[in-house]
Amino acid sequence: MSISNISLLAAATDGGYFASLLPANSSTPAISLRAYHGDFYDLIGHEARARKVWDLPWEAFHEAGVYNRRDNSLYIASNYQSLEDNINITVVSLDSEDYPFYSTQFPNLAMANGGTTYYPPGSRHDETTTPPMHVYCDEGDFEHDSKLVAVDPNTNRSKPLLTSFLGRGFSSLNDVRQHPQTGDLWFTDADYGYFQHFRPEPSQPKQVYRFEPDTGIVQVVADGFVQPNGLEFSPDLRTLYISDTGSQQFGREPTQPSTIYAYDVVDKRRLANRRTFAWADTGFPDGVHCDTRGNVWAACGDGLHIWNPRGVLLGKIHVGEMSNNFAFAPGKVFVFSNSRLWVVENIKAQGREVCRDFGVGCH
Repeated sequence: MSISNISLLAAATDGGYFASLLPANSSTPAISLRAYHGDFYDLIGHEARARKVWDLPWEAFHEAGVYNRRDNSLYIASNYQSLEDNINITVVSLDSEDYPFYSTQFPNLAMANGGTTYYPPGSRHDETTTPPMHVYCDEGDFEHDSKLVAVDPNTNRSKPLLTSFLGRGFSSLNDVRQHPQTGDLWFTDADYGYFQHFRPEPSQPKQVYRFEPDTGIVQVVADGFVQPNGLEFSPDLRTLYISDTGSQQFGREPTQPSTIYAYDVVDKRRLANRRTFAWADTGFPDGVHCDTRGNVWAACGDGLHIWNPRGVLLGKIHVGEMSNNFAFAPGKVFVFSNSRLWVVENIKAQGREVCRDFGVGCH
């Protein structure tokens, strides 16, 4: 598949430059690769193949995208439909390039959103093991608290890990990452359950937290957000990236943040030195992941945006519609845009967590 080269010099002086790139049938979503910088080719390679995998009448591909080694599948949270039909988990098999799927639900998990592989206290969580469990952000509803829930997808068992901040209820937990050395869970709390009318009015500030599953210690590590959303560690674990999607609340708020902030991780437990890393020119940066070279990938309003560690935009995997999250697998990346699932295969980039979770490519 060819890669389109974007001229930032042309765009700098021509306000209509990007509109001229739109195909005649731009109302129909289609996947393409767009290079904003020469380094994009080093990430994607010249043998990449991009295609649409599924196009469904319901929004099966929304958030999470957590790997399970035993059935070689990705577990993707669907989008919210109604209180009568709570959020499903879409299980996509990687055994075939057709990527067959089915839908399921886990007990005690009402409204799943972001998730990550989970190594419980006492288990090994290094590159020689494979993920034994998942942990999901449960947004909650009017009857269930918003909480962190650990799930064993192989036994269909689950248990709550954290249901409040010292007795004060969360608003609508959004995304979570486990620190691969300490085992701590870092997560964001936003208001999207309230905005979608299945959670009560919030009573907590918009904050980012760190939770120790083995001790119960929970701390606020960052505040000052409009709507904290995706978060991700750099491959050296020295930086935490957090997106603020305040530009999407009850509706679009174009003057509010569509921003990724970077923080220094201090002593593996605290954050310092907040600075602006990148701003998404289309939509807002939802799910965030890093590759092993430290490049930052984010799901945005027209697909995936990729920045180098200095915050320079390298390119886009353009699908022409909002992407909420994505997932790396060995040699490929899957893009979630609600009713559609896309894949780019034969890429050079490898996700930060692929080695540990898939047990491949480890050095």
